[in-house]
Amino acid sequence: MGDILSWITRIAHRLGSKLLLALALSFVLTLIAGICLGRYWSAPRGTDPKIVERMQSKLSATDAALKAARGDLEMQRTRHEVDRHALELLRSEMAAEKVRTAELEEGLSFYRSMVVSDETAKGLSLRTPELVPGDNPSRVRYRIFVQQKDREYNLVEGRLMVEVVGVSGDREVTYPLAKLSKEFNDKSATLQFRYFQSIEGEITLPDGFEPKEIKLTARARKPREMAVKEQFPWTLQERFINVGE
Repeated sequence: MGDILSWITRIAHRLGSKLLLALALSFVLTLIAGICLGRYWSAPRGTDPKIVERMQSKLSATDAALKAARGDLEMQRTRHEVDRHALELLRSEMAAEKVRTAELEEGLSFYRSMVVSDETAKGLSLRTPELVPGDNPSRVRYRIFVQQKDREYNLVEGRLMVEVVGVSGDREVTYPLAKLSKEFNDKSATLQFRYFQSIEGEITLPDGFEPKEIKLTARARKPREMAVKEQFPWTLQERFINVGE
């Protein structure tokens, strides 16, 4: 190590101080240049500005296409949802129309049975009473039809009597409808019609009473004396027959 230092000293004396300074400066600059070059090659390479511009343009176009595709997808989803709701609405309307048609046919059949009669039928006629559950088990809505079967259909005037027969405990009990229904506020209801008449109301059943039958008796004094008596089983149905307004 001493030999190297002495050799450098001798060279320095021979070259002079100015030349030595120049060599040192050159060495330092070379070192700095090497460091900078190393950093340049180790860092990511730069890209041509034109290439960057083209890539940005493609990226913008791709982003716009993606947004458009998302918008179309959302629109398709909305249309699908609307179509589904429209289909459900159409099905609901078709079902309601089918029920309405059935009710109209039921009403038409009812009116035909009321107005059209065979040539031999004459006098008063009683249809099976319609009994529908009320708001609670002790309540029953009723509708009773009395009709006239005749060729001339003169105005009928008379009375209708109704009784409910059933069991309370182990005894058979009969109640006049007037005791069970506030709408039927007399022993009999007034009849006054040309073709038919309906009597409607609600029955409140006594505690412990189980109805079994319903008895109807219709009597007319005009246009002539007529009478009919029928006994029907106590049978509940889901709803009244649709006879229109």
